[in-house]
Amino acid sequence: MNYSKIFALASLLCLSLFGFTACEDTGGNGGSGKSTLPKARGAYGEIILVIDSTKYAGPVGEILMDIFEEDIRGIIREESLFNIKKVDPRSLTRILKMATNMIYVTTFDDPKPGSRVINSQFTEGSKELALEDPSMFMLRSKDEFAIGQEVVYLFGNNEEELIRNLRDNKSKLQNLFLTRERERLGKALFSRKSSLATVLAQDKFGVQLNLPASYQLVKDEDQFLWFRQPTPRSDKPDISLLFYMTDYTDESEVFPENIIALRDSILKPRVFADPAKPESFLKTETIEPPVFSTTTIDGEYAIEMRGAWKSNNLSMGGSFLSYTVVDAKRGKIFYIEGFVYYPSEAHRSPLREIETILLATQMKPTASN
Repeated sequence: MNYSKIFALASLLCLSLFGFTACEDTGGNGGSGKSTLPKARGAYGEIILVIDSTKYAGPVGEILMDIFEEDIRGIIREESLFNIKKVDPRSLTRILKMATNMIYVTTFDDPKPGSRVINSQFTEGSKELALEDPSMFMLRSKDEFAIGQEVVYLFGNNEEELIRNLRDNKSKLQNLFLTRERERLGKALFSRKSSLATVLAQDKFGVQLNLPASYQLVKDEDQFLWFRQPTPRSDKPDISLLFYMTDYTDESEVFPENIIALRDSILKPRVFADPAKPESFLKTETIEPPVFSTTTIDGEYAIEMRGAWKSNNLSMGGSFLSYTVVDAKRGKIFYIEGFVYYPSEAHRSPLREIETILLATQMKPTASN
């Protein structure tokens, strides 16, 4: 891809956004013109999708739904990655323009009214650049209408070209907004951290945990910590975070079946559905097997596992997310998990909170820690 063309296209797009405060120079804030912009607003996981209604009803809408409304893997009930709110460009209000996440979608050959509104934001020069390089399909613009906002333009010369680029870049588009949501959530979660978690994790595991101060210590055992954010209300999720370290001897220990076995061996003697009844332990649901993927945490190789849990007496159940981190230098496996108990309610938001917290783990803490 010709990146000089991308920068040129971005400049031409910005210059053509007539009346848009983000591209004006008001003389304040170093000439950026953004000092008077409002703060972006919107629920976590929400995206405003600006697209002509007719185009959304066709093949382009189908691929967009496949990308942004794909079911979350390994969750106990069907829930989509994002909550998409579709808006026709002609109905876009000032309030909607303040959304935290916005996506504009168009093709330059579309004569329909909604697409013409979006296309008017591109100069003829920018359209010519896109015509020369069909692989160019996306532009990002930060703080365009509000501070803390991400605006993404998805475009193509025609629908066939746009759909091909969207399909080929599905994971990248999902990760763009997933990463942004974690960053946004992290700012709120880590405004106040648990100093107890920091001290215990450093002494016990030699790592740094970043836990919000709202999480309370439930159990502290040899090579094991359990923190919990309980709620006395039915409208808030009950989230638990588990941390465990054991020896690492060979790579078979991170095979999926062995990670499930490790999880169950950790939970059975330590985490009970009813503390007064040690026989009411938690276990992994295998009728719908967990799903696995590889990632890294602070540069260390890790296996992500997402799935459902239940108590052995079937009185409770929920979703969980875990990472099995291999610290080959020390010969250790560090197992970290968050699980949710939230009957009959959506688990997307609490799982995203768990993901944000666990991925912030520092396997190589600074000397001051």
